[in-house]
Amino acid sequence: MMMRITTKIVLLSALTLTTAACAYTQKQTSEFREFAVEMEQKHGFEADQVENLLTSTQFRDDIIAAITRPAESKAWHEYRPIFLKPDRIAGGVKFWQENEALLEAVSQKYGVPAEIIVAIIGVETRYGRHTGRYRVIDSLTTLAFGYPKRADFFRRELEEFLLLAREEKVDLESAKGSYAGAMGKPQFISSSYRQYAVDHDGDGRRDLWDSNADIIASVASYFKTHGWKPNQPVTLLTEGGDELQLFVDAGMKPSIKVEKLLARGVRSVNAESPNPQALTSLVKLDAGEQDEYWLGLHNFYVITRYNHSNLYAMAAYQLSQEILKAKQSAEAVQ
Repeated sequence: MMMRITTKIVLLSALTLTTAACAYTQKQTSEFREFAVEMEQKHGFEADQVENLLTSTQFRDDIIAAITRPAESKAWHEYRPIFLKPDRIAGGVKFWQENEALLEAVSQKYGVPAEIIVAIIGVETRYGRHTGRYRVIDSLTTLAFGYPKRADFFRRELEEFLLLAREEKVDLESAKGSYAGAMGKPQFISSSYRQYAVDHDGDGRRDLWDSNADIIASVASYFKTHGWKPNQPVTLLTEGGDELQLFVDAGMKPSIKVEKLLARGVRSVNAESPNPQALTSLVKLDAGEQDEYWLGLHNFYVITRYNHSNLYAMAAYQLSQEILKAKQSAEAVQ
């Protein structure tokens, strides 16, 4: 017997169906059928139901526009102020205080600092205040069949989303997320949700919208799985050095021995000295009047696995440090 998606999911309103259907080309609707048949053959869905679901979605031109101008295309001096704001720092302290015992337990279990977990949730959704306004099914269908540049990726994510909905009882009709289909307070895409989310509260579901236990533990799980090393530095601001562009061009993954940069005159501005034998990348950031150079150590690279951007990783790290300092200051005056 074929697995049904659920009656509620497939039976959308006639108005939505009419509005959406006229937005797709004949080629796209024929691709819906091919995808639906694949879902039946691979995963036991009913092809007609999957095809009806896709046909009832709304093609969103604003999603195509959004994905072509991500925030990570900005210079660092423009990008940083988006996230390093007093209200986001204060929100992080509040979220930490409200979930202190949970964060401590999860941090000990996974080896990921509480401030890093909190900062990720803060960068992604302001601690759950902005989890996305697009229906995930609209986002993924639009990108899977209307954005050729990354169509293969988003078709896989659409496949993962249908599986996720079946496994976790996510309502395909109402679930909302980002323009790229990222969901919940930590903004997991469908494949990450299925692979890294955990049921920390033990209720039989991995709920990344409403269960802070699942949300916090899932972020930690993501980082641990990607190789986070407890009690190791993340990044260090440097000064000096000659002919550094060659090292910047070596890429995001740590591949340069710190001692090689030291030999070129690079020095850490921080009191902390990096292990000369450690591998690092060299991160160049446009700070406005001058460039900044940072060591992208192993844990910094792990943050980039959450979002493949040095700007993102640096913003998350710096926000984590500001939240930590603010929380410690608040505790000192109590």
